[in-house]
Amino acid sequence: MIYLKTEEEIELLRENNLLVSRTLAEVGRHIAPGVTTKELDTLAEDFIRSHGAVPAFLGYQGFPASLCISINEEVVHGIPSSKRVLREGDIVSVDCGTFMKGFVGDSAYTFAVGEVAEEVRQLMEVTKEALRKGTAQAKAGNRVGDISAAVQEYAESFGYGVVRELEGHGLGRKMHEAPGVPNYGARGRGPLLKQGMVICIEPMINMGTKAVVFERDGWTVTTRDRKPAAHFEYAVAVGKDGPDVLTDFSIIEQAINK
Repeated sequence: MIYLKTEEEIELLRENNLLVSRTLAEVGRHIAPGVTTKELDTLAEDFIRSHGAVPAFLGYQGFPASLCISINEEVVHGIPSSKRVLREGDIVSVDCGTFMKGFVGDSAYTFAVGEVAEEVRQLMEVTKEALRKGTAQAKAGNRVGDISAAVQEYAESFGYGVVRELEGHGLGRKMHEAPGVPNYGARGRGPLLKQGMVICIEPMINMGTKAVVFERDGWTVTTRDRKPAAHFEYAVAVGKDGPDVLTDFSIIEQAINK
């Protein structure tokens, strides 16, 4: 069942998602060669709790950390570790969630560690632009497939693989609500978008094949060909006249571009 949110509930979701953006900005400030993913996870948990929220991922279906941190060929759901050290030229997808005042925030951003190869930089920029193009379709009267097709068409125009096994989702009092929001599909298909729906749109785009592997730790998903993947995610309220993006990437980008 799809749960339509009131204006007041959307503002609570906005509050959560702005905290997620601020948390990702704080993490981004500390991303550098030699830093471990566990250090970033601890930083994020402390930051979230200091702002009156709790990490939404910690303990969710048994997940052991506050952040999903996925490096290079890891698409999503990487588990932070004191043994995992960032290196110059890596890209790092950080997915973060908060729970505060009865609602959830959820978004992701892919960071560069120092200087990355030009082809990898392009993958990141194309994935972010695919997110924007999908988000532009999040208006009442459209269908989920309009979002999905916009993401797929743009990413595939660069020859990239669009992950099939994972998708975006509704967001509210729970982390994952209806409807699912795939990153591939046909325009005019899927659930009707209505004012008051809140969804997470999250392209997961691979430099090579779309095929992925679910690793033996039960969480980490990697590209089958071991080429890099990028992941960006917005929380978006569907509006009558267009999308209301509850996530604010400008907070993150101001922090990392200082």
